[in-house]
Amino acid sequence: MTQPPPPVPDHMQAVQVVEHNAPYQLRTVPVPTIDAEDLGPHDLLVKVAAASYCHTDGMVAAGVFGDRLPVTASHEGSGTVVRVGGGGDASSSGFRVGDRVMCGLPFHPCGSCGDCRGGQDGEGIDDEGRQQYCASTEGHVGVHIDGCFAEYVRVGARFTTKLPQGVSLLRAAPLACAGRTVWRAVLQTGLKRGQWIAIVGSGGGLGHLGIQFAKKALGLRVIGIDARDEALTLSDSMGADATNGPGADATVVLSDAPGAAALGCAVTRMHGTVVQVAQPDEVSVPFQELVFRDIRLKGSLLCSPAESRAMLEAVAAHGVEVRTNLFRGLDSIGELMERVKGGRVQGKAVIVVDQRQIDVEEVRSNHAFSWWTLAAGFQSM
Repeated sequence: MTQPPPPVPDHMQAVQVVEHNAPYQLRTVPVPTIDAEDLGPHDLLVKVAAASYCHTDGMVAAGVFGDRLPVTASHEGSGTVVRVGGGGDASSSGFRVGDRVMCGLPFHPCGSCGDCRGGQDGEGIDDEGRQQYCASTEGHVGVHIDGCFAEYVRVGARFTTKLPQGVSLLRAAPLACAGRTVWRAVLQTGLKRGQWIAIVGSGGGLGHLGIQFAKKALGLRVIGIDARDEALTLSDSMGADATNGPGADATVVLSDAPGAAALGCAVTRMHGTVVQVAQPDEVSVPFQELVFRDIRLKGSLLCSPAESRAMLEAVAAHGVEVRTNLFRGLDSIGELMERVKGGRVQGKAVIVVDQRQIDVEEVRSNHAFSWWTLAAGFQSM
């Protein structure tokens, strides 16, 4: 028997950027929408279980992207679908009420440009194309559109990904941006099993995931490069084969420190590839690296939808660890930011927004019930 969808309140708590270069504020705001009929055909309403802080959140708070204010922070979230666009329990997107998901970032790509239409090209891009590069999208969740530091978030179904068995809500939240970004960056190197990849910034939120993706999922040998002793220790614990070691066949640059891109080129063997992910104001590389050593420098953004699914499958299959620092409740945002700014976070800083979903998920792993059915049972105990 199909269970009715869980109730959705009119208002919720959300952590918002109200003023640039000012502390976050915890505010009471309207839920994005209550009725499925009010959602667009590609929209989902997700009850957030966990959301994490990303380097890009600092850029949003500083006004780098020219976003409108106020805006709810965080573009890394996971949770459970409570409404599906179109008014039904399912849609052409394949999502159903009750699905556990990793929230998507791009919102409403145009669907008609070359990047959206897809099709394979000479670089072997998957048949879902490069939708993440759509220049006509309405924006990105947590950047231009209200994000995941809230009890509920509206996201686009086309970039939201169902969680496979073996990937928890807590593990999924940081993967929504950090995981998707570094997974594609490693793929963009084009390396084969047994070759060497260097990761500049290997001990950070993206780097510790990149090491595991490269080593566990793709069979690469990894050189971890970082300026901090504790970051090199984390790199070692994630499985790096060497730190600051031999020349690499390709390099991924995750650090926005001055000179990081140049260092990435310098540690790469002649005719190799450097994938730039970090976003400093300027990427500076000596011409000798590009011209005399034939280093190919390319940028990389988020995963395509197909790459996102493949990433989660790899996480489940290879036991990829997500190093997290947990904070309980949206009202812990001040403590989170204090620790982030103090450099006292290894891996990702994650807020547990809805502890009940986390608790129910543990029970659900052994029972085939919807989370809200179990939650109702907990309430009656």
